[in-house]
Amino acid sequence: MGLPLNTITVSAAITPAVVSTWFSHYLNRKPLREKPTAHISYDLGLHLVRRFVEFSALHTIEELQAFTSQWVPVPHWVKSEEVEIPNSTTTAAAEHLEAQLGPGGIEQVGGKQWWQWRRDDALLKAEWIEMRKDYNDRKEKRDKGRRVMLYVHGGAYYFGSVDEHRYQIQRHARKLKARCLAPRYRLAPQFPFPCGLHDCLSAYLYLLSEYEPTSIVVAGDSAGGGMILSLLIILRDQGIPLPAGGILISPWVDLMHSFPSLSGDGKMDYIPSDGFIHKPSASWPPPTLEAVEEDTMPTGVAAATPTKVNEEDKTTTKSAEEDEGEAKERQDTRRGYSISLPTDPDHNVKTSKENETNQIYRDNMTGRIETSAHVPSVVIDGKLIQIRDQIQMYAPNHLLTHPLVSPALQPSLGGLPPLLIQVGGGEMLRDEQIYIGHKAANPAKYPPSKETLDKYDPDRKHLSRFGPTDVQLQVWEDLCHVGHTLSWTRPAKYMYRSVAQFGAWALARAQRRPIDIDYDSSDTDDEIDSEESEDSAQNDKKELHANGDTATRSTQYANTNTLPLPSFAPVTARGTGTAGDPLPPFKNHMIRQRVDRHGKIHDLAPISELAALHLSPDEIGVLKEGPVRKWLARQEKWNKKFASTKISLQKKRRKQLEQGYVGIPEGEKPPPTALAGRRTNDMPRLAKIKKSWGMSMWSNWGSKHDQILIKRDTTAEQLDEVAQRAPRDHNRSRSGTSRSRSGSNARPRRNSRRPSVRNVIDEGQANESGRPQSAPCVKAESPTMGHTRSFSDPNASPVAGQSRYPTSVETVIPPSNTGSTRPTHDGIAYPFRLKVPQIGGGDRNSSMVTLDSDGEDGGETGVDGEQEKEKAETNGNTSGLGLKPTEINDENGFIDNENEIGNGKPGRPPIDRFVTARETL
Repeated sequence: MGLPLNTITVSAAITPAVVSTWFSHYLNRKPLREKPTAHISYDLGLHLVRRFVEFSALHTIEELQAFTSQWVPVPHWVKSEEVEIPNSTTTAAAEHLEAQLGPGGIEQVGGKQWWQWRRDDALLKAEWIEMRKDYNDRKEKRDKGRRVMLYVHGGAYYFGSVDEHRYQIQRHARKLKARCLAPRYRLAPQFPFPCGLHDCLSAYLYLLSEYEPTSIVVAGDSAGGGMILSLLIILRDQGIPLPAGGILISPWVDLMHSFPSLSGDGKMDYIPSDGFIHKPSASWPPPTLEAVEEDTMPTGVAAATPTKVNEEDKTTTKSAEEDEGEAKERQDTRRGYSISLPTDPDHNVKTSKENETNQIYRDNMTGRIETSAHVPSVVIDGKLIQIRDQIQMYAPNHLLTHPLVSPALQPSLGGLPPLLIQVGGGEMLRDEQIYIGHKAANPAKYPPSKETLDKYDPDRKHLSRFGPTDVQLQVWEDLCHVGHTLSWTRPAKYMYRSVAQFGAWALARAQRRPIDIDYDSSDTDDEIDSEESEDSAQNDKKELHANGDTATRSTQYANTNTLPLPSFAPVTARGTGTAGDPLPPFKNHMIRQRVDRHGKIHDLAPISELAALHLSPDEIGVLKEGPVRKWLARQEKWNKKFASTKISLQKKRRKQLEQGYVGIPEGEKPPPTALAGRRTNDMPRLAKIKKSWGMSMWSNWGSKHDQILIKRDTTAEQLDEVAQRAPRDHNRSRSGTSRSRSGSNARPRRNSRRPSVRNVIDEGQANESGRPQSAPCVKAESPTMGHTRSFSDPNASPVAGQSRYPTSVETVIPPSNTGSTRPTHDGIAYPFRLKVPQIGGGDRNSSMVTLDSDGEDGGETGVDGEQEKEKAETNGNTSGLGLKPTEINDENGFIDNENEIGNGKPGRPPIDRFVTARETL
């Protein structure tokens, strides 16, 4: 009996890997150069996760599920609330899922009732996660919010939990200032497809009962990303309101492993190159039909069935050849696969079914799953390899090519809300993720095979009905699967920033209003100071300077609260921006980006250089020789260690079959791993979840960066409150200085500075013309004067009534109580005076309206407009600016916004005088 899976054994297993990685990182630096592993924090995290996966393979699936689902304490600065989704919502979700599957799909799944069963008759639970500060602000305003993220965690469909992923989800909540709902969906293999998808759909319908779809974005990583994509397809096909956008983080979308990257060695990834494997248990692997007689199997569907034999070929007596064949079958059952020649030269079959037999052989040669046998097969070195064990835990073999299980095989990925797909350049699943990004943006160019279309879209309605989906595809150089897992590393911080930027843009686009998000400009400094060695930091700086000026701009702006204006100039080898910058315009419905470990953005390689985009439709969803070779080598080692355990467990299960299972609905045929099909009268209840010290330490490590920023923001707020309470006359009497210097001593320290606030707006990036559309200007939720900036595309061609300069949301400097015409903010005086006569007499401060001034008489501002403006300033008047006299319509001196908003321009205070200082040369 092996060691249990707990904090002590895991620590003992990973400690040697951590120590060896630490030494090898500094003793063998050259191979790590210019890769994410050049950072010690990333290198350690990658090897730690990889070693944990290797160690978990020596334990059962149940042990891994129990370890990763333990309770993890919630940080005090995070608000967490568990909710139960009512049965009425899950029932409605089941009806939509049944309609999506159709009669044929329900038959393939094995019925329509077993997958609705829940252990202990429990309700589906989900957890709300948000920053406590945001929660308190909402509660004070009695506002339920208009930013909601449905997040589905990953874990290969069979392990992981909300507790394990909370440190990632809370980062998304903080960056987007959103509420995140994470469903505790049922896990395979005990609850295989479509159980998890049913739970995710239920969670989304629950959100629709509380929020408008324009307030929701959906996101998921790994297996969760695959389910999110299938969820969006169901919403699209069933006419359910779509969310504002979707975020797919390293989604797993091809469970047949048919893309080239699966044949790699996986040195830059923590996912095993030969797949996941575990010690046999009651749940895994399931028995094949060779292991039990067909009339005693309650499911009717197993991982594999024996090859069909013609009735006329059967004999009533056993020969030596038959005994040998039975021995071979026992051997195949023991090892999980069979080896045979694809053709038999000594046995020439000449029957009326010759063509059909040849077709089956051709299917086996190309790695297809023969429908009647459910046996994935591929020819290697002239031998036919038939895989009889179930390959994936999420679904039996015959369902692996179902479009809801492997969304890469969908007839069309068009007609979906805008998608962000983040891909690790070094991960095993890279190619399938690149493929779905292009397939969504150009559905007609990347159709599935004719066989798939004939089965799931015989009328070709889906292929022609839905238009392209707007996709931002980011491939992160040499990064592992779901880089967000290593949340304390530099690449992960840029990935989170990109997710927040895209999510805010999708919400702004759907709601037609600006969305403000925090821009953590000190991320890079924090990481270098706390995580990286001086040697690593110096090497990074040298590399950035070597890449040119464009590479150094990110560090320059990281040291200030002033955000750089976005640049959508033609991409060069040095990069044209940083991950998290405002979205550039979509081109052919795509933003194709390659991102290096410093967060610098470059153009993704052209389509002609991406192998994943040149596969024939008939090759997608078909087993390949490379992955099967690695699987066979793994099985050989696994069988030596666990084959006897597998056989004994299957004998135990046969005895259970003789005693009989309970609760199987009449006519239902659950898959062999489904707990709904193997319930017994003495089934124990779910054990109480305990606290995990190991998972808590991991979560604390992942939350460290958030904790630093939360503490910094809290300190800054406290200093601001002190500065606002201090009497303004106190400083004036002590210093004897002018009022313009009043309150300057209350300036916060630099290390306590608040993060900058970025107002994200939809600038028409998704429009086919590439030009921004005029939209009503709505005030941001919480603009902060001096820390807020929104962006426009400076390269967009100007149109009538629209400035070619970056515009900002209405930002009004609050009037001063001192009677001074010099505006102040938080006790800090601005270095200019603004005087605008007020109706009631006196002076009031106005905004810097000239930043948003548009040419109205001229229709547009170009080079000529600049010359007119310069001339006007020289003459000391505003006639050349195209400004028209305006009438003050309200008590504050603002013009009536009705006409201005209709033209897509913000209202502004009137300007009576604007004098530009001139020097006498």
